[in-house]
Amino acid sequence: MSALRIMVPIKRVIDYAVKPRVNKAQTGVETAGVKHSINPFDDLSIEESVRIREKGKAPGGVEDICAISAGPKKAEDIIRKAMSMGADRGILVDVKEGEDLEPLTVAKMLKAAVEQEKSNLVILGKQSIDDDANQTGQMLAGLLGWPQATQACQVDFGEGDTVSVTREVDGGVETVRAKLPMIITTDLRLNEPRFATLKNVMKARKMPVEKKTLADFGVTVEKRLKVLKVTEPPARQGGGKVEDVDGLISKLKELGAI
Repeated sequence: MSALRIMVPIKRVIDYAVKPRVNKAQTGVETAGVKHSINPFDDLSIEESVRIREKGKAPGGVEDICAISAGPKKAEDIIRKAMSMGADRGILVDVKEGEDLEPLTVAKMLKAAVEQEKSNLVILGKQSIDDDANQTGQMLAGLLGWPQATQACQVDFGEGDTVSVTREVDGGVETVRAKLPMIITTDLRLNEPRFATLKNVMKARKMPVEKKTLADFGVTVEKRLKVLKVTEPPARQGGGKVEDVDGLISKLKELGAI
């Protein structure tokens, strides 16, 4: 098996524990003064990449783990987190604060990055929790012409550049097999991301982060989608109480449920 050069795309999003609020203009959610962190699915991708190296899963070994993100300077924090978990280096693609990139634009950028870095395995979250598009991995595979395995809950390596991925589907799980180079997107049951030690956090702070722009990858920001309006979901109605089974049946008949 060839030595792995793993690219791990990561995204800075509103922290999963924060309840998003729609902004006054109703063009999106409020981001000013809101805690941000690494996308949880991308956390799994970093962890899996590091485990592949640590556990010697790939017969050819791991030559390089590169974390890449597109965003403002603040996004450098999540790249340093990735390096504190075990990534060898990081690339930050400068994008203005508040300028959202559509999945196809991100996929085009990653295609160019993969070719420049000579990566042969890309592991990324199946979706980001801000737009929940679940498109970038699939689009990247299409642009590169590589095989893909989405929603991975287990990754195993065989002989001859073969990778087996167990993936979650509606009816349970299925196992697919493909050869490198390939794209893998991660699901929640794949692993439990580690907490970086203080020593590694301090070490990551001193590591350089390579700065690039979309132009370095030959990509421009193109808007194909337009958000017309964003509103809060309607408040849930409170439930009713019944005294006994007969009351429940009567209520269900009244609602047309039975």
